[in-house]
Amino acid sequence: MNFTSLPKIELHLHLDCSLSYEIVKKLKPEISREEYQQNFIAPANCSSLDEYLKCAQEPIAIMQTKEQLEMVTLDLFHQLQEDNVIYAEIRFAPLQHLEEDLTAEEVVSIVNEATIKGIKETGIEARIILCTLRHYTEEQSMETIKLVEQFRGTKVVGFDIAADETLPIDNHIKAFEYANEQNIPCTAHAGEARGAESVREVLQNFYPSRIGHGVRSLEDDSLMDHLKENDIHLEVCPTSNVQTGIYELVAQHQVDDIYKRGNSMSINTDGRTISNVSLIEEYLSLNKHFDWQAEHFLKCNHYAIDAAFCNKETKEKIRAKLME
Repeated sequence: MNFTSLPKIELHLHLDCSLSYEIVKKLKPEISREEYQQNFIAPANCSSLDEYLKCAQEPIAIMQTKEQLEMVTLDLFHQLQEDNVIYAEIRFAPLQHLEEDLTAEEVVSIVNEATIKGIKETGIEARIILCTLRHYTEEQSMETIKLVEQFRGTKVVGFDIAADETLPIDNHIKAFEYANEQNIPCTAHAGEARGAESVREVLQNFYPSRIGHGVRSLEDDSLMDHLKENDIHLEVCPTSNVQTGIYELVAQHQVDDIYKRGNSMSINTDGRTISNVSLIEEYLSLNKHFDWQAEHFLKCNHYAIDAAFCNKETKEKIRAKLME
């Protein structure tokens, strides 16, 4: 089976965790490949989610100017092209890129314009999700959701909450309430560092249509049934889940169980650099360990398109490409 040529969709993809060595070398000429591997790629088995997330700090430091943000965004498009991705939703937290006097509005505008350029250069359709972070204040979360609203009609289409899942959600309820009032599509990281109760918590307070990761929902049968009945999509990232210690090996991952239950789900890298993986490699791994074939991935990609935050017209266009 040729997984390289298979059309792919990626919904869970962090911009700041996906810098290739080539682009880092351009932005930081003194770096060696060894330093890149040490500072940008998380260990295969991290001691915690926190250890994994620390590897995002190095790339964020070189994503602070207009030129840097443009280069990193366009570089990601070329990585997606190598994977034969036909649609991607790229997420990042704009408030992490204000160290060189850019405003949050300017940051979003720069990444939006670079995304438009990337679409033109590669033919890959793409949209942007803006993230708040668990450790942010209520004001920072509100600022982020207001940016999503401000950039409506551009490539910015959704809202997410990421970072340390063990932190409380209280500061972010108001932002998600606002998102729901404004009909802004939402996803939320949950069911990764914490169990099924974390997924229930975000469902009851944030009302997202998708869950980032969410694999630990399997710890609660009734929750899995609820997700299925309400068509709540799970953005599954197998390699990343092994790195953060949910599973010891991909062979032990429960992705196949989720699929067999008929829950809406997709396969994603999470961060191509931090997890040191391409989407082709994710597909090959599932083929090797669970004997997944083209029809498994096609089904997941149809689920992904159904759950995508783009408009109906774009969905139909992507669906047609999937079937080519």
